[in-house]
Amino acid sequence: CRASDPPEWGANAIYSIENGRMVFRSYYKLPAPQSDVENCVAHNGSLIPVPGRDIKVQAWYQGGISVFDFTDPANPFEIAFHDRGPVNEERMESAGPWSVYWYNGLIVSSEIARGLDVFEMVPSHHLTANEIEAANTVRMEEFNPQGQPRKVWPPSFPRARALVDQLERSGGLPASRIGEVRAELDRAEAEPGATRHGILEALAGALAGEAGTSTDQRRIILLIEAVEDLLGS
Repeated sequence: CRASDPPEWGANAIYSIENGRMVFRSYYKLPAPQSDVENCVAHNGSLIPVPGRDIKVQAWYQGGISVFDFTDPANPFEIAFHDRGPVNEERMESAGPWSVYWYNGLIVSSEIARGLDVFEMVPSHHLTANEIEAANTVRMEEFNPQGQPRKVWPPSFPRARALVDQLERSGGLPASRIGEVRAELDRAEAEPGATRHGILEALAGALAGEAGTSTDQRRIILLIEAVEDLLGS
């Protein structure tokens, strides 16, 4: 992870699957160079279940931990990090996060020399409060990351709002329409029974009519699914 190292050394190789085949798209490596006394390489991590996005938290030994978005596999970028710095500034010693995993809203990092770190995500330019709340609706009794369990989002208004935030970020809907969709979700959440059902049904139908002209059709479809799941909840 030193500034002098080639970008592929110790990095993640990111692929897309096209026609059933893996196609290399990019490398992801810590954007902050590390010193000569810090062991640093991509190591154990897990996905963070933000609907509509591919986000991973990963350990990098003395490079710390990095949370990065690879939704666009050709252009991954860091959205959060934690780095304690070298355990010894005079010589190389083995230390740093061996593994870090997202578990029921917490990020748990096992540090070789300095113990356990536990974090929670906070909103930023790259991650909204709705996206964090939607991720935190995914609950697991236990988590073995090597098993790669399927993440399932229960019906929830935060899930729908997270996708609206992403459509705002991508420009997939006009700003005026973003405001209208948010208002309809707020109105539906405040209403009981049949009234809520009617609002959500009308919203899903309207969004279906807009999907074909959106520049972010994939997220429109995910939003429709989130609204329809609320109809059945």
